[in-house]
Amino acid sequence: MQDIFSRLNALHRPRLMMRAARIGAQEYHRTAHLPRLLGYGALPRHGAALMRLMDIESGLEDQRTASDAGYSLIRHVDVLIAMVGEARVLRAAQAGSAPKPGAHPAT
Repeated sequence: MQDIFSRLNALHRPRLMMRAARIGAQEYHRTAHLPRLLGYGALPRHGAALMRLMDIESGLEDQRTASDAGYSLIRHVDVLIAMVGEARVLRAAQAGSAPKPGAHPAT
């Protein structure tokens, strides 16, 4: 999981795009958003979904920086919203599985 989080931390996107993504992530619901971005069918696990979203976002970033005529800012922000939402869920799940400080293992 650290690899995913280190890749996320290495992303540098325009401040306004990331601000919009963080605000949008407050209303993120994976069952509604992910099928639209990843295709319909069974939803992947959080880590797998995040990796696929990061691949999609990388392509969109390449389009943005190349000033590609087919680039869609709305789709890019939508993917960033899903990335932030999935990362939050993944971090929360990871923090929930870690032992609490001062807790004693069961014997």
